[in-house]
Amino acid sequence: MTAAISIRNVKKSYGSLEVLKGVDLTINRGEFFGLLGPNGAGKSTLINIISGLAHADSGDVSVLGHHVVDDYRQARRALGVVPQELVFDAFFSVREVLQIQSGYFGLGKENSEWIDELLDALALTEKANTNMRALSGGMKRRVLIAQALVHKPEVVILDEPTAGVDVELRKLLWNFVVQLNQEGHTIVLTTHYLEEAEKLCDRIAILNHGEVVALDTRAALLQSEICNKMHLIIKTAEEIVTLPQQLAPSVRKMVKQIDGHTIRLELYKDKDAIVDVLNAIAAVDIQVVDLETERADLEDVFVELTRKRASE
Repeated sequence: MTAAISIRNVKKSYGSLEVLKGVDLTINRGEFFGLLGPNGAGKSTLINIISGLAHADSGDVSVLGHHVVDDYRQARRALGVVPQELVFDAFFSVREVLQIQSGYFGLGKENSEWIDELLDALALTEKANTNMRALSGGMKRRVLIAQALVHKPEVVILDEPTAGVDVELRKLLWNFVVQLNQEGHTIVLTTHYLEEAEKLCDRIAILNHGEVVALDTRAALLQSEICNKMHLIIKTAEEIVTLPQQLAPSVRKMVKQIDGHTIRLELYKDKDAIVDVLNAIAAVDIQVVDLETERADLEDVFVELTRKRASE
């Protein structure tokens, strides 16, 4: 089956700055794919190359088998991009913006029904005849999503779609995007809200300094060695200034922080038992009044991989 997006050894530099250093990615049709990375990792440059806003210095990119340069018309018709920036035309109403966008793809009045569906799905019906200038930031972002979908593209790229929006709008957007994915659309998401990627994405690529430093399923990333760590937070009855000398050395090594009535320890799930830690602490007469555990998540994987790459 033809890939939704195929990226082969893509390189891009601006002057002496090497932004992409030979990126290879295949995004399958129907996937909900996460493209993550810190600021400056090269995500936006890669999206611009996929969408035709920038040209790679070398390498090849195709959307549904259509080369983004040699067959750009079909590649762009297959793609919808929701940009990170709030870009809008201040002279038109919401409906007019969508009608004009339809015209770019040769779609006329026959697209009116789909426009009405988009307005309804994104809770924009009441604002259909409102000028874009009068909309809130969240409403403008909904219009950007509708614009990206107005020609019914099979592949949709969402670049930070929930940046700066409220919780209610975030839930609305994700319900709609999940529905699109279930209907067969390929979704590519970039976000700094890593809990969104952890919840939604089938596979995830982490980009750092222009290179792919991780590419795997969400489940595999969460089962990596990084996620073998967990934190145990213990609340004590009395304030702890220093650890008793009699505390078992193995437990002493686990302690990462002491702050008043709180002791924070780092354990490995596959070899350290919480009950052994608690027994060792009880043996030196530290009274535990509460405890909680924090298990590693996608954010921990992200931080560890990008930090490790930066230190190399």
